[in-house]
This record gives sequence, structure tokens and C-alpha cells, in this order.
Amino acid sequence: MWQVHRLDKRNHWIFDMDGTLTISAHDFEIIRKELGLQPNVPILEALNAMPNEQSAPLWLKLDDLECHFAEKSTLMPGVPELLEKLQMRGVKLGLLTRNIMPVVETTLTACGISHFFPVQHRLDRDSCTPKPSPDGINHLLNDWQAEPSDAVMVGDYLFDLQAGRNAKVATIHLDPAGDFAWPEMSDICIRQFSEIHDFL
Repeated sequence: MWQVHRLDKRNHWIFDMDGTLTISAHDFEIIRKELGLQPNVPILEALNAMPNEQSAPLWLKLDDLECHFAEKSTLMPGVPELLEKLQMRGVKLGLLTRNIMPVVETTLTACGISHFFPVQHRLDRDSCTPKPSPDGINHLLNDWQAEPSDAVMVGDYLFDLQAGRNAKVATIHLDPAGDFAWPEMSDICIRQFSEIHDFL
């Protein structure tokens, strides 16, 4: 599988943020409870399905909760080394998250990795149709004038992998627990970023 996807030949890498680049401090069940949502439901989709007068205050509450958790984020092991290696190789780096931009900026600053991701290549849920839509990936590829065959999507959750599949780029599933729940959506499965280095 590694040989098929030849990571050393792919020059456009897109990363999810929470749970991928960072050890997410977000407790999504607490967030759902605070918003009055049922356990395990996708938060953005649940709010979008509500009438505007019902969802408007909940969106504001969600923003506040996400900003609170963002300040507590820490880096996933191996992230600086991987980003530095990719940057030195001339790889274009992008960020695609279902979060909002103030949270993105707070998280990247707290973790000390803002300099790896140009502002124009950070896409939040207001910049494009959120994952699992391929919209954000396609936007970045168009901006880079790159083909899907030259790109990688890295994430820890189903929506990240579905977005990658939908955009026809290679997908890397990071799962420190090693459960790898969505093998049909994952070209490559890793428990830690250090597993990638020998292939770059």
C-alpha cells in the first residue's frame, strides 16, 4: 500500500486540525450536552437542520465552547518534525477543519505551528462546505493548480477520510489507538506520525 501511494511523490498535503495535528481538548459529548443535542449526532449538521431562530443562539454558544477548548490544545507527537520535513521538501501545506477561524488561529498559535500554514490555505467551516464534502480539498487543489493524484488528506475521523475519498486524493488515517474503524476509506493507516518519515 505504501508503494502504491508513494508519499514522497505527493507535493500537496492537507491536514485536519483537532485530533490530527493536535491532541484535541474538545469534549464533544459535553458540547452536545451544552447545546441540548443527542449523544453522537454530528453537531454542525444538527444545528443546520434547525430553524434559524432556534439555531442562532446555539451557533454562538458553540463558538464560545470551541474557543474555550482551543486554548487547551497540545501538539500530537511527531507533528513539528513531519511539517518541517515536508516544508523543506517544498510541499504545499493546507489545513481543513470543521471549526471556525478564530479557533484555528488560537489553536495554531497555542501549538506553535502557525508558520507552517499560510493564512489563505487555512479553511474553516465558513470557507467551504464542511467535510465530508470535498469542497475544501477541491478549493485548495484549484488554488495550488494541483491534481488529486499529487495530494494527501490526513485526518483522524471518518469525515476527513470521506472528504479525501470524495476529492480522489490519497487518505491517511491517524488513530493512536490502532482501531482503524474505516479501512475502506483509508489508503494508509498509522498510529503515529513517525511511521511516515521513512517514506518521504
